[in-house]
Amino acid sequence: MTETFKPGGYEAGDTGDEVARLREQLRHLRARARNRPLVAEAQGLLRERYRLADSETAFALMQLASQRHNVRLRTLAEAVVRLERPRDGGEQWFPGRTRHPAPSLDTLAVDDPSHAHRGAVLGAVLSQTLAVTATHMGNVQIGDHAGGGLWMEKHTGLSDDFVSFFDHVGPSGTSCAQAAQDVRQVTVHDVATDPVFAEDARGAILEAGSRSCHSVPLVSGGRVLGMVSAHFDRPIADLHTAQLAALDHTGRQVGRWLAWYDRTVVLDALEDLHTLARDPAMRRVRRR
Repeated sequence: MTETFKPGGYEAGDTGDEVARLREQLRHLRARARNRPLVAEAQGLLRERYRLADSETAFALMQLASQRHNVRLRTLAEAVVRLERPRDGGEQWFPGRTRHPAPSLDTLAVDDPSHAHRGAVLGAVLSQTLAVTATHMGNVQIGDHAGGGLWMEKHTGLSDDFVSFFDHVGPSGTSCAQAAQDVRQVTVHDVATDPVFAEDARGAILEAGSRSCHSVPLVSGGRVLGMVSAHFDRPIADLHTAQLAALDHTGRQVGRWLAWYDRTVVLDALEDLHTLARDPAMRRVRRR
């Protein structure tokens, strides 16, 4: 049946909402596409390791463990691929593992670090960074353990084109890549002239309305696990010493928490996945 258009049937706000919905849908499709090879590799490993009937069962088991522990499917698949496989026939994936309490997050609005969702912590560090730097534009990224670089996780005040362009950044050509490489905060006083940017990245940032930026690595043990960046709509001078100290403290706190999350929450999810895959009753489970 053909839908008939009636003049005045749609308000301008309806059109805007529909465009936003379609863009969000496109981002989800792109995320699924970029994650598919990694998830497929994890499915194959699980199918072989536990002698599962098919790849669908492997996916469903990962999905179940992901939902139970509130760990993103990509993060879980990445850990399956990256970490040493469990001992054949072993009841546990990580026998004798020592659990440590969650590090403090006293600079963030997080009630209980030991039960906080990673997305909530990343959202909180973005909010804190914007408050310290007095701006309304920013983004936070997480390290890509599998392929290197940084994945966009949270953003605010930035255009859809910016988010799409910087969905994943490599080891050079941006301020966040430079901060990750040097393991230090990086200030770009004027995006239009700073040599840190590749020309296509410079154009994308300027098009989004950002004229300067400041990137703060989320660090644990000298290793960058993520990045938070503040963007400004005008060229800026150096940040004050107190601002730099506050950002450094928060970056190290969140970096330590991310390291704890990887070796605690993610490993809990893997342990649960191991138990599920060894259970004969779960051999025909299907994705939800």
